[in-house]
Amino acid sequence: MENLGQQIAEYLLQIKAIKLNPANPFTWASGIKSPIYCDNRKILSHPQVRDFVRDVFVETIYDNFPETEVIAGVATGAIAMGVLVAQKMNLPFIYVRSSAKGHGLQNAIEGDFDASKKILVIEDLVSTGKSSLAAVRTLREAGANVLGMVAIFSYLLDIAIQNFAAENCPLVTLSDYNKLISKAIATGYIQESELITLQQWRQNPNEWKTLKQS
Repeated sequence: MENLGQQIAEYLLQIKAIKLNPANPFTWASGIKSPIYCDNRKILSHPQVRDFVRDVFVETIYDNFPETEVIAGVATGAIAMGVLVAQKMNLPFIYVRSSAKGHGLQNAIEGDFDASKKILVIEDLVSTGKSSLAAVRTLREAGANVLGMVAIFSYLLDIAIQNFAAENCPLVTLSDYNKLISKAIATGYIQESELITLQQWRQNPNEWKTLKQS
């Protein structure tokens, strides 16, 4: 799995899914300022990478959650990959909205939802875990047995680890921040000076922008 995670990190760099801009940081929905951004939606535009990530998802699910009966994607970023994974595993697919639809059936969960089935949640990216775990809570409040979550990438922030533990939701990721940085240094994608910035941000993301300006 370690080698597969390294390969995914290399692919993310190759397809330029990783954006680095310390001078003009990206702002997450949580308000955190970050010098790095991972855009996993680019995976869908590259067939070789897309198939590889799908197959690693499937292998990871068989290894960690073999009792999975339904794949649930988190809208919107994990819908397409979730469908690919469900198709490969010949399993039903549903997806979870960030909020209930304001018209029609006003569904928060789309698809043929069966609360008696064991559900595995697919996510593209985990930062603080807030939006990802909102989908888990939506499913559980509807009576679902959620086994856990598998995501393409995690920034490995302490707050995310704490949030998943508090929600009692196992999280497995195909690749992560440490693998990405290691591969980026090895391939010359980032320089040593940039590495220092990325390490400082990783140690204290909430205060990084303030520390950088002081």
